[in-house]
Amino acid sequence: MEFVSELSKEEYESFVSHAKKTHFMQSYAFGEIRKSKGFTPHYVGLKENGKLVCSALLLEKKLLFGYSYDYVPRGYVIDYENFSLLKEFTNQLKAYAKKKHVIFIKIDPDIKRHSLNLNGEVVEGDNHEELITFLKKLGYRHHGFNTGFEGEQPRFTFRLNIDDSIDEIRAGFHPTTRKILNKKNQYHLDIYRGKSSDIEDFYEVMKETAKREGLLQAPISYYQTFYEIFHEVGCSDLYIAKVNLSSLREVFEKNIQDLNQQLLSLDDEKYKNTTKNANKKQEIKNQLERVQRDYQLVLDIPEENIVLSSIMTVKYKDMVWTVHGGNHTKLLNLNANYLLYYTIIEDAKKEGYKVVDFFGTCGEANPKPENPIYGIHSFKKRLGGEYTEFIGEFDLVCHSLMYFLFYKLVPIYRKIVRSIKMRG
Repeated sequence: MEFVSELSKEEYESFVSHAKKTHFMQSYAFGEIRKSKGFTPHYVGLKENGKLVCSALLLEKKLLFGYSYDYVPRGYVIDYENFSLLKEFTNQLKAYAKKKHVIFIKIDPDIKRHSLNLNGEVVEGDNHEELITFLKKLGYRHHGFNTGFEGEQPRFTFRLNIDDSIDEIRAGFHPTTRKILNKKNQYHLDIYRGKSSDIEDFYEVMKETAKREGLLQAPISYYQTFYEIFHEVGCSDLYIAKVNLSSLREVFEKNIQDLNQQLLSLDDEKYKNTTKNANKKQEIKNQLERVQRDYQLVLDIPEENIVLSSIMTVKYKDMVWTVHGGNHTKLLNLNANYLLYYTIIEDAKKEGYKVVDFFGTCGEANPKPENPIYGIHSFKKRLGGEYTEFIGEFDLVCHSLMYFLFYKLVPIYRKIVRSIKMRG
């Protein structure tokens, strides 16, 4: 077999986009995007009789003294069940990397470890424990089964199969989700696909979310690059949910008027003395108090329009990923994120995609409310997707001593950088 160190864009993308199993992070476009993060992409592969049989996007990160490391996002584009091919490609990659002074090659394959139910219990279905064992035999060092966000990519996610009818998809939603969607767009939110000119609004929402959740935030230039490169090849959309405050005030005023009218109607003599009537009256009073409280919050907002929620998606082969997104701190009770995600699901189905990946959650199936990820996890879980666990990160070590030093010194450096960024 022949190892090819630099595949052309056409040959590489043709192979990846037609492979049986692929990920948008294995695409040619994603390699170009990561240049803005200081990586140099290399598109390599293995040929048999002149035909590509596997490939990899190597994202090279330069280090001191001429050394570097390579990251292969979501692993190789290869048949992982073909152990002999996996062994051959590993050996060829290692030889290539050593010549270039690459310390290690990191992979985090988009391969399920095993099938889980929503409570995180292993059920009958996929099982790739044998693959994990084989990778270790080939010399890959496994980083274990972390449950947080310690790795390059989340090790857990929710994936929704949208091959079924829309009614069947909705039936799989949590009752809370169905209840919200059954009210339709009751607050008259403007939900649409944005353009490059909407990136600034999108970024404001991202900053709000990062501040609220205590997360690091990439600069706006990264999201502009991400969107423009993927959108140019028809692989990305920017979804926006915006509210006009004048219109929203009118909605609340009408709701208050309707609820007051219902209370008056329950004062009719024929209803007055029944227990059922009293319970109903109290229920409406409680509802009226909530609406009036929300209305007062709206009155205190000076803006004319607010972007409540925004999601940047990536579409690749038969999947859609909700990659970047967030919600404004104000008016979270309008549930704009539910309507936005449902719009994405509907659009993905209409356009012929098979799966929507909600892009990351924690490995604790039922986190407690005090867990920082509780809100995000609960929201994604309510959309009815399959709780998915990947096999994790592996390092193919090419220079043992430098690898040891890297993992001793780099965590200290990253901790300092993170602390500086968070203070900023």
